[in-house]
Amino acid sequence: MEGKIINRRRSSTSYDVVQSQQNNTLTITVLMGGPSEEREVSLNSGQAVCEALASSGHEVLPADIAPDDLSALDCDGVDVVFPVLHGRFGEDGQLQSIMEQRGLRFAGSDSYSSCLAMDKYRAKAAFRAAGLLTPTAALIRGQTDQISDRHDMISKALEKTGLPCVVKPNSQGSSIGVLIAENEHVAHESAEVTLARYGDCLIESYIRGREITVGILNSTALPIIEVRSGHRFYDYQAKYQDNHTEYNFDIDLKPRQLVAVRRQAMRAFAVLGCRDFGRVDMMVDEDGNGYLLEINTIPGFTSHSLLPKAAQRTGMSMRQMCDQIVQMAYRRPI
Repeated sequence: MEGKIINRRRSSTSYDVVQSQQNNTLTITVLMGGPSEEREVSLNSGQAVCEALASSGHEVLPADIAPDDLSALDCDGVDVVFPVLHGRFGEDGQLQSIMEQRGLRFAGSDSYSSCLAMDKYRAKAAFRAAGLLTPTAALIRGQTDQISDRHDMISKALEKTGLPCVVKPNSQGSSIGVLIAENEHVAHESAEVTLARYGDCLIESYIRGREITVGILNSTALPIIEVRSGHRFYDYQAKYQDNHTEYNFDIDLKPRQLVAVRRQAMRAFAVLGCRDFGRVDMMVDEDGNGYLLEINTIPGFTSHSLLPKAAQRTGMSMRQMCDQIVQMAYRRPI
């Protein structure tokens, strides 16, 4: 049974909704786009989700949304809202808080966990409190006014993290604004740019080793993927534009190390209170120790994206994965 993608606001009768529920097909609003720098990725991800849900027989309402235009949430007869917005507003808990206040049933993590996961420094503190490994880091607040104060803060941060280090915005996704600084001059310069452009800046110890990611779906860890790109790290271009990036499932780690990494990812997901689906990004050093970098509560759903690749490795199609996500959300009490 093929569903439909309807590009207009729809008001369903109660009979329509009852029939939809009896057939286990749903009316779903897929939110995409949004105001962040990841808008184009979100539009691509959202389109892929719409097509997958329609192929399962669901009635799909694609909708763009922004803080000053919430009309996408006004549709009557919607069973589940599926947010596929990355970054600011969509993934940082703001949108989730609005949907909770309206009593809407939605897929993915709640507002608290979304906010916590997006705040990399707070998330790292939660990991450490739970006894989980994460790179040493220091946070520099964007509201610091005096240039001399910022300079001293950056210097103290570098004493803590050492060089090379990773400089990045504290609350962005898709590796936007991330840079590896090999020396103190570049680190200072990069931190100043980050503070001016994004606000709070995170300076983090650089872990030399393998970049891996663990997808989580319905409280289950999907097959681990090692990412190999021609870039210094898995940056925005490698994630979404470079067709030469390699995604390796046959990872040269000992079985016990793979088990430990998978357990660590699951534990981190639980520590932040995440639910339904997500992606845990990690570095594994030369001794096989896994270091948690961050959790993406709304990872990409594009052709380059890692969650669909990991699900496919288990034999689960994009259609089946998206259907499972909305069914989990639908069964959850509001």
